[in-house]
Amino acid sequence: MGWLLWGPQTVFLITSTGCTRATAHGRENRSMDQMIEHTYLSIRGLKLHIAHVGKGETATLLFVHGFPEVWYSWRHQMVAAAAAGFRAIAPDFPGYGLSEPPADLAQASWQGLMNDLLAIMDSLSISKEPGRAEADFGRFDTRRIMRTIYILFSKSEIPVAKQGQEIMDLADESTPMPQWFTDEDLSAYANLYEKSGFMTAIQIPYRTKAAKAVCAKPRFEMPMFVIMGQKDYILKFPALKEYMSSEKLKEIAPDYEITYIPEGSHFVQEQFPDLVNQLMIGFVNKHV
Repeated sequence: MGWLLWGPQTVFLITSTGCTRATAHGRENRSMDQMIEHTYLSIRGLKLHIAHVGKGETATLLFVHGFPEVWYSWRHQMVAAAAAGFRAIAPDFPGYGLSEPPADLAQASWQGLMNDLLAIMDSLSISKEPGRAEADFGRFDTRRIMRTIYILFSKSEIPVAKQGQEIMDLADESTPMPQWFTDEDLSAYANLYEKSGFMTAIQIPYRTKAAKAVCAKPRFEMPMFVIMGQKDYILKFPALKEYMSSEKLKEIAPDYEITYIPEGSHFVQEQFPDLVNQLMIGFVNKHV
């Protein structure tokens, strides 16, 4: 069974699942089978086999096999794709076919496979369309991005872009910054992000799923202290608000305290530094 996933990307990802074999289309182009080239790439320290054909005038098709398939299961589709003007690429996953297996089976994970595919595309100089946030941020410099973030996320309402808008469109140069956030603060943030950019920062932790806890019932045996702004926009998310106001926190942190600062926002430690400092030092002094 084959799945074709597409969107506004340069790369189209085609996957197969289960133990079925891809159906053949365009058999009249079978003579092109001899034109399929084979390359080996060093990915994560492994020698991975890549089959590829076509010049890719239209776009690139990345064919991903399942078990027990290898690149060969896509040979008919690769030939047809090349004849239609696409570049067709089919790797053998680590430990499949002509690709080296990982020395440690712990490396054989879904995340590992995703990393392999991204590394293969990088190695073959295949462009990857940025995600929505990346494209939105990409229109502005770091100073404008940080300015907009602090304006929007210091409010008590969840910033929501309307149809035809992006988050960065919700504030412009005329929108005043929070009174407690100075030009000096903005310059400091802009300078610090000038080198790293935002690509990794928006992946972790917001897009990265947490690994399963090793412990079935994790608990914080040490005292926990939470300081939040009462006007933090995240409290408008019903599930989080319910969680914070319930007794569920005690299940993982029996000895916890929580203090809400009435006018505090998401950036409460910068908005009310003296008060947060006082609360923090007071809590620590009680437990040393």
